[in-house]
Amino acid sequence: MVEGDTDQNHSKYTDVKDDRVANGDSKDHPLAGVVAVSLQEKSQLASQQQSSLPGGPLNGGADCAIVSKQLEAKGADPERGAYSIKADFEQAIELTGYGRFHYILLAICGLVSTSEEMDVISMSFILPSAQCDLDLNTQSKGWLNSIIFIGMMFGAYVWGSVADSLGRKKVLIVISIMNALCIVASSFSQTYEVFMVFRFLNGVALGGSGPVIWPYFAEFQPKSKRGSMLSFMAAFWTIGNLLVAGLAWLIIPTGIGITTPAFTYNSWRIFLLVCSIPSFIVAALLLYLPESPKFLLSQGKIDEALAIFRGIYVTNTGKSKDQYPVKELLIDDELRKELEAVTKPIKNKYKRMLYDILDNSKQVFMSPILKFTIISITINFTFHIGYYGLMMWFPELFNRFDEFTRAHPGVEDASVCQVTDYVVGMGSHSQTGVCSATIPSTVFMESLITVAAALPANIIAVLGMDRLGRKFFLVFSTMAAGACSASMYFVTNQHSNLAVSAVFSGVISMGNASLDCLITEVFPTNLRATGVAISMVAARLGGIIGNVVIATLLDLYCPAPTFIVAVLLAGGGLMCLFLPNTTRTALS
Repeated sequence: MVEGDTDQNHSKYTDVKDDRVANGDSKDHPLAGVVAVSLQEKSQLASQQQSSLPGGPLNGGADCAIVSKQLEAKGADPERGAYSIKADFEQAIELTGYGRFHYILLAICGLVSTSEEMDVISMSFILPSAQCDLDLNTQSKGWLNSIIFIGMMFGAYVWGSVADSLGRKKVLIVISIMNALCIVASSFSQTYEVFMVFRFLNGVALGGSGPVIWPYFAEFQPKSKRGSMLSFMAAFWTIGNLLVAGLAWLIIPTGIGITTPAFTYNSWRIFLLVCSIPSFIVAALLLYLPESPKFLLSQGKIDEALAIFRGIYVTNTGKSKDQYPVKELLIDDELRKELEAVTKPIKNKYKRMLYDILDNSKQVFMSPILKFTIISITINFTFHIGYYGLMMWFPELFNRFDEFTRAHPGVEDASVCQVTDYVVGMGSHSQTGVCSATIPSTVFMESLITVAAALPANIIAVLGMDRLGRKFFLVFSTMAAGACSASMYFVTNQHSNLAVSAVFSGVISMGNASLDCLITEVFPTNLRATGVAISMVAARLGGIIGNVVIATLLDLYCPAPTFIVAVLLAGGGLMCLFLPNTTRTALS
């Protein structure tokens, strides 16, 4: 089913019909019955409507009841459409109220983020356990960490562009199923090469998750709550980290599984199989959500968008769909331009999709969007070198500290570089070392502490994102994370290494939440998924370089990685000062 088809079979929110359609008053043209006015006319109209209501502008579900009472007092019957409120997108979403629908949306979209983070971070727990099965050294571990990001680079651009053409919801369902199947297949892989192939395909699927889920979720949020709710959804990344660390601790050390001369399915493979379950669940749950009304408006599907607004209103308030006060959606100049582009005569739907993908890609690299694109690419690249470059190596570093401590029981102080020199020169990574897949439980406990440190940081981000702003959190977190990265060179024991890692995890998670908010909001609706996708390509490239460079320099020249990451994080964070302020502003 293409996006032009009504999604009524999959979502209850599109079952609510537009009154004009039900009464047979709509015309053949998709814009029939919609009042198209200039920005000045829209402003005058909105002022007249709102000034006639005591208490000022309409601000949410509570105002809907006020509107209904006032209309009844004037002899108007809102349920019969005798009085028609005309609203733009922001007013329409405000008037649906904020309640049950948005919390269900948060739970499902949050689970998408949780499953994505579990799939990415799971590799950091697999590496120490799989090093014997797959014959891994430090460099091959770095490439195994990186291959999923290479796949995500390809997937991010393709899926993001398709989502701007065919819709957010369908793309999310497809990539969730593909992602789950690739994880299952990789768990059965018996060689390094085959495992790499399925991890790459896993990355291709995952690449579409971030560029699509963030615009999708944001386009249901009123501007007054968008920052805090996007930050709330970013907290699900931390939940994903906690789940994957907890599952790794529960499953990998048990040694469960089967081993034969021809086939091995041991505990780390079972752990990987369990990590695929959230993706299957997500694919099923997404069927119950509607398409983004903002996307539908940009495609000229006004009646479908209005029907979804009514469905959200019913879910949030428990009232009849006929009591939703908005009867017509206003079209501003920007949306009118998008609609003109959409209605260009292109016969074949696949040619339309290809045309949209190429056109959207061209537009994000043209003025005035070009500036936002370049800055977004730079910030994402530098940020994710640090985020994934260090976060995915923490379990490996904890394992190395534990190995050094067991070999030197009388030595209390040792730096990261001293520990690495021992492991590479005389320990398990040396030419004469004996490979061991046994990971002490302390390694999983320290990893769990590290990711748990992000929980309070996420709470701070949720509470303060709309008060202090995206730029404040991004600059603060990148500066603090850069300081943590540099200080790792000076740690002298296992406990101080854990403390610095935990602080780094906390502050970088705040930066991740603010970066997701800022990049999602800075691009216009018709280019949002494409713009976020291109930014995600840069992020994945940063993840690749971070993993490969850190893997190489960690063994060859230990001091370099921590200081390189520190400079990149701090410098990239300051770039956000050149972007517009999007805090509490309407989505363009």
